[in-house]
Amino acid sequence: MKEKVITPGSGAGMLLALLLLIAAAVMLIVARMIVPGMIVILASVIAMVGFTVVNPNESMVCTLFGSYKGTIRKNGFFWVNPFYYRKKISLRARNMDSQAIKVNDKIGNPIMIGIVLVWRVEETFKAAFEVDHYEAFVKIQSESAIRKLAGLYPYDSFDDDSTEMSLRSGGDEINHELETELRERLAIAGINVIEARISNLAYASEIAGAMLQRQQATAVVAARTKIVEGAVGMVDMALKELSQKSILELDDERKAAMVSNLMVVLCSDKSASPVINAGTLNT
Repeated sequence: MKEKVITPGSGAGMLLALLLLIAAAVMLIVARMIVPGMIVILASVIAMVGFTVVNPNESMVCTLFGSYKGTIRKNGFFWVNPFYYRKKISLRARNMDSQAIKVNDKIGNPIMIGIVLVWRVEETFKAAFEVDHYEAFVKIQSESAIRKLAGLYPYDSFDDDSTEMSLRSGGDEINHELETELRERLAIAGINVIEARISNLAYASEIAGAMLQRQQATAVVAARTKIVEGAVGMVDMALKELSQKSILELDDERKAAMVSNLMVVLCSDKSASPVINAGTLNT
């Protein structure tokens, strides 16, 4: 079965009719027609149970003795069958900021990950009857989707960021996959996923220190690589300029010494201390 939208009767019109019935019942009692008057009053009291109010962005699921009769989506003051069982379901967009949970990524590292989920009820029949408690269903399925997603990707790709997408570098692609997974899981409850994003991502405390050192070492190696590449280019340029402009003729031994000195100066962590040679070139 699917959701069936119903339009109930106006509550204002029924209220006026009940007031007239109560006035008639009072007149019957005054005229000593007590039994008919009491019957009318009892019927009026029962009919009053049917008054209901549906607020904006709310719906009301109606059932009669276990049979689904329909859903009221229009807001206002209505009168329905007083024997209907009515259950209000909010249609507003809701936020769920999940607490960070500990899971293992693709390579087995324990990580802490949490998400922000924006969702709303799309089909009230499924939300009311396909699952026990749709709000708890959203929470449990969200955690399950987080665990599945974390198991498909590593937290970070240290060797080459372009070889494999990671949770840290995936960005919109990871979030899109998370949204797709949640939509499939929550469709059974009539839930529409508006947005899902990773809000918290970090290594678990037991390995956070070691992984921080690894990240720092990787950054240092990458920086050193760039420095060496730049230094080699500068040394090559210097030798070519000296040779083309005939400023100084160097044999292989002096070229090697000059390359060594330039590489030390350019690649050193500290500023070089100049040494002035007051003698000849050969001293």
